Amino acid sequence: MSNCLPPSTPTRVRLARPADVGAMFHIRTSVTENALALEQLAQLGITPEAVTLIVQGTPTCAWVAEAGDGEVVGFSMVDLQQACLFAAFVLPGCEARGLGRQLVAACEAALFAHHPVAWLETARHSRAAGFYRHLGWGHETDVGGGDIRLEKRRPL
Repeated sequence: MSNCLPPSTPTRVRLARPADVGAMFHIRTSVTENALALEQLAQLGITPEAVTLIVQGTPTCAWVAEAGDGEVVGFSMVDLQQACLFAAFVLPGCEARGLGRQLVAACEAALFAHHPVAWLETARHSRAAGFYRHLGWGHETDVGGGDIRLEKRRPL
């Protein structure tokens, strides 16, 4: 388990580097909601090698959140071409400390620098859906299988 510090401790969100990919996969496979094992991710084409290539090829597409000791405890990723926020995860022991909000803010800044509207997909009744709605994502559309698409417009 991570050494997350109390919510009042300063944290840092920075661009991800190839060296962070291992930590990103650890986080992704540690979450309790929307959990996927390494094998399931690989079946979707999401492998450490593929993510490393993305991080190397598009430096402004992935961010990590560090706890006070520099440990990577969260990450987010966007698809700049498609205007999609497609990953935002925080280690379970580090939730409710503002890291998710900081990671999504980094994604939104990158997406809105290129697009007037961004989108994401998540499970309709997930905590993530409530989190994104709280951050102003809306214009909900059913995409089937219990999932929804949410959109957010660039602030004026």
